[in-house]
Amino acid sequence: MDFKPDELRWQAVANEIRRRITEGEYRPGMPVPGEPRLAVELGVSKGTARRALNALLADGTLYSVLGKGTFVSQPSDATASES
Repeated sequence: MDFKPDELRWQAVANEIRRRITEGEYRPGMPVPGEPRLAVELGVSKGTARRALNALLADGTLYSVLGKGTFVSQPSDATASES
């Protein structure tokens, strides 16, 4: 993954996950890779992957289930009606 000089790495990782969701690589209800796998895939530290996932959890893009993993949220009604 190429990083822009003016973009924080965790933001770049979060944007990459959003891109994958938008393009249908990760669909609603589908699990996303965990921190270790994302870190290896994208060439970042586990802490950077964790911060990106936490940001996506905070904004509702992802949700987590204890003991199961992190999943893509269903699109909101507002977002679905715009499409």
